[in-house]
Amino acid sequence: MSENEKKIKVLMISDHPMAPSGVGGQTKYIITALLDSGKFKVSCLGGAVKHDNYEPQKTHDYGEDFIIYPIDGYGNAESIRSILWAEKPDILWFMTDPRFYGWLWEIENEVRDIVPMVYYHVWDNYPYPDFNKDFYNSTDVIASISKVTHDIVNNVAPDVENHYVPHAVMPDIFKKLPDEDIENFKAGNFGEEKDRFTFFWNNRNARRKQSGSLIYWFNEFANKVGPDKVRLIMHTDPHDPNGPDLYYLLKALKVDPDTITISHQKVEPAALAVLYNAADCTINISDAEGFGLATLESLSCGTPIIVNMTGGLQEQVTDGEEWFGIGIEPNSKSVIGSQQVPFIYEDRIGKEDFIAALEKMYYMSEEERALLGAKGMEHVQKNYNFEKFQERWIELMENVYKKHGSWSERKGYKSWTLKEVA
Repeated sequence: MSENEKKIKVLMISDHPMAPSGVGGQTKYIITALLDSGKFKVSCLGGAVKHDNYEPQKTHDYGEDFIIYPIDGYGNAESIRSILWAEKPDILWFMTDPRFYGWLWEIENEVRDIVPMVYYHVWDNYPYPDFNKDFYNSTDVIASISKVTHDIVNNVAPDVENHYVPHAVMPDIFKKLPDEDIENFKAGNFGEEKDRFTFFWNNRNARRKQSGSLIYWFNEFANKVGPDKVRLIMHTDPHDPNGPDLYYLLKALKVDPDTITISHQKVEPAALAVLYNAADCTINISDAEGFGLATLESLSCGTPIIVNMTGGLQEQVTDGEEWFGIGIEPNSKSVIGSQQVPFIYEDRIGKEDFIAALEKMYYMSEEERALLGAKGMEHVQKNYNFEKFQERWIELMENVYKKHGSWSERKGYKSWTLKEVA
């Protein structure tokens, strides 16, 4: 890029890019890709975490090209109006569930009059949410995180520009590690129990993640095959206010701590990669899951998965021909809703199907599991390639800028319409 060329300035609203959430992690990956291209500057409203300091933050690597503004929640109309005119970005990019951005779409006529809006969209399930139609139509470009989301947008708002851009994970972190390193890790952490068959669960302890059902059902499975032969590691906050008290459940069921272990300390991604490698299988049985990063991380490490066939999980466990683990079809699809989301399916699996999947994975030969894991790694490299993910976002944002313009050069948008009245 020549010195005279202007860098495209992007204002982003999302989880704080340094936060340990899936949304924060993906936001960080996208920001890094844009900045490393040398073609962009980024201002980010970092929300969804508690802040000790609300002063703008800069990084050593990017200096003035990357500024984080800590905010509560995801902001509001006044904060966006203020920062738009102060920063004068070329594109407004935002991510996560539509429930958090009703206030933003309410002022889309002000925002889109000066800059295009790009939404990285998360939606978990059918039926087609026609109540989102006005949101979609109030956005210039939508990037959908899963095939389910992409299909939903295409059907609810077919006139909106919609791209399938699934998540990705860093292959230099989430990778197959040497057997010797994993054996040393097991010996150092599990001692004489190092050879137990290990299942791993890495999720928030929240209602839709089915953490309570997981403990009850896994305990039944363990008692069936021998509680001294299997282990479940749950990497989560056992006292999350959105889920059950997991320690109380374990105590009530009299579960041996070597059979179900809670890993509650926050760890770096590299440490998570070790846990995926140490596991024989990773589990996700959420009743609603837009994508499910933990299972993608697991596959990237060569560890097969057991998942509910819902949301983005179903495209991870199979490409339609090959399988990279075990997919469990829901045995009930309840229609739930709220004042903001009038209806959506909640996909629940049954205990018998889950225990059967655990048994199938447990009794599988090491060679069969290794083959599933190897195929899973190939699946990730082919369909969720990190370099392609970065290139896709650079290309997409460049095209948005060229096609839609901003401020005095804004193209293709009018905040008013002419209608003939009879």
